[in-house]
Amino acid sequence: MRIPAHSVCTAIRDDIVAGVYERGGRLTEELLARRYGVSRVPVREALRTLEAEGFVVTRRHAGACVAEPTEQEAADLLEMRQLLEPLGASRAAQRRTDAHLKVLRGLVRLGQERARQGNSDDLRSLGGWFHETLAQASGSPALTSMLTQLRHKIAWMYAVDGPPDPVAYWAEHGAIADAVARGDGERARSLTVLHTEQANAGLRLRFGSGADRAVRTDRVRNSQHPVNMPSLRH
Repeated sequence: MRIPAHSVCTAIRDDIVAGVYERGGRLTEELLARRYGVSRVPVREALRTLEAEGFVVTRRHAGACVAEPTEQEAADLLEMRQLLEPLGASRAAQRRTDAHLKVLRGLVRLGQERARQGNSDDLRSLGGWFHETLAQASGSPALTSMLTQLRHKIAWMYAVDGPPDPVAYWAEHGAIADAVARGDGERARSLTVLHTEQANAGLRLRFGSGADRAVRTDRVRNSQHPVNMPSLRH
């Protein structure tokens, strides 16, 4: 069975974001094919996609390598999110479906429950799903795609300290969901502006000074990592 290139792309991207492949490191088709249990064809296609997304660069005499973003490029990502997240929330208030609203409210309930319990790992995942759903509710595939790529890149370049008050942080999610439910685009936008500002304030750059560089060199890069595992999504 031929593994789709987009599944291979997701697996490689996830490992880049997780720090399995350090910035500037080579990505050879043979080793990647072995690691993910696929042929070199989907790997080649995946690398082309990742290069278009900015995760990979092709260098003369070296081939495909993990990109090495600058501090300015990393800062630009936060500014872009500050502009696009509120736009997505405003559009979601006008275009959301009942299904989107049901998911958003369900995530808010779970998030508020986990926040009271102090479960930070669950909160990070739930927050990602909330903003992914909010972007999808905008009814704009182009905007949704851009926001998804921004979240991947921000997770790659920044470490998250987490909100100082998770309960209040999830109350903000609830207020955004309520504004979307009422169809109040301006309210959804303004709340998301404040929410995104606070989220950006809790990020630490993983590279630049060297102190916070999060390269996980202890992982086995050549181990088998089949791409059709149930844990892989997106």
